Amino acid sequence: MTTVLTPPPRRARPSRAGTPARRRPPLFTAAITLLLLVLALLGPLAAPHSPTAQLAAPFQQPDGQFLLGTDVLGRDVASRVLGGGRTIVLTALAGTAAAGAVGLTAGVLAAMVSRRLGDLLVRCVDALAVLPALLVVLVLAAGFPGSHAALVTAVALATAPFSTRVLRAAADTVLDSGYVEAALARGDTRRAVLRHDVLPNIAGPALTDTALRLVAALHLTATAGFLGLGPGGAAPDWGRMVSENVPGATLAAAPFLAPALLLILISVCVGLLAGRLADTVGRGAA
Repeated sequence: MTTVLTPPPRRARPSRAGTPARRRPPLFTAAITLLLLVLALLGPLAAPHSPTAQLAAPFQQPDGQFLLGTDVLGRDVASRVLGGGRTIVLTALAGTAAAGAVGLTAGVLAAMVSRRLGDLLVRCVDALAVLPALLVVLVLAAGFPGSHAALVTAVALATAPFSTRVLRAAADTVLDSGYVEAALARGDTRRAVLRHDVLPNIAGPALTDTALRLVAALHLTATAGFLGLGPGGAAPDWGRMVSENVPGATLAAAPFLAPALLLILISVCVGLLAGRLADTVGRGAA
């Protein structure tokens, strides 16, 4: 009797329909964001003219000498664009760093202490969240005219309450986990738990929250410049440039359109990166 050997059936390939596709890193957005930050921070070094000197007639059209024309006072628009982003970016970064430090400290402290003390601390922080962010900026910037520190403080106070709530919730999730309870049961101190368990596990949410707060800080700082708050004088500022040159929009578009587009572009790029970062952190947590 002849035995016929049949090959084993092929295994069907697993369907990729239920598998989430791996998303490519946003290299283009990151490159544009980095380019805008470099332009804002190092732009004054490349300015072809003095950004405060009156060099020609107001609202002169672009030519070989003035690449973007002149503004309402006859100053070179290209030089003012190159020099006007540093204040906004540095103020937003400083305000975001301060808000992140306050939010991290208050949020983790509210999670580590007793529930009653933690709720009381969060309620105190929430008192700042009740105030409109723009009102906080207006009061401090108007009370201390021309002060960078006042504007940084205003941005930090306006955004810190939200960071506190987010990071407290993240720290509570870690503290309620089994491995933290096991660490406390075997005799680890709360300082050791904070250092080895809480802080490493909330680093992702903290980074995501910082990126989101940076977008809000950019908006507040640009709005302060548009309203004429913050450092005054003839110093270039993208927000102030928009408000100064809107009356001459029919004569020349570049003086107000160039800084407005840069503000929109940097906010959109930072927002897209923050969203992708939040998505990445969420997938990692899942």
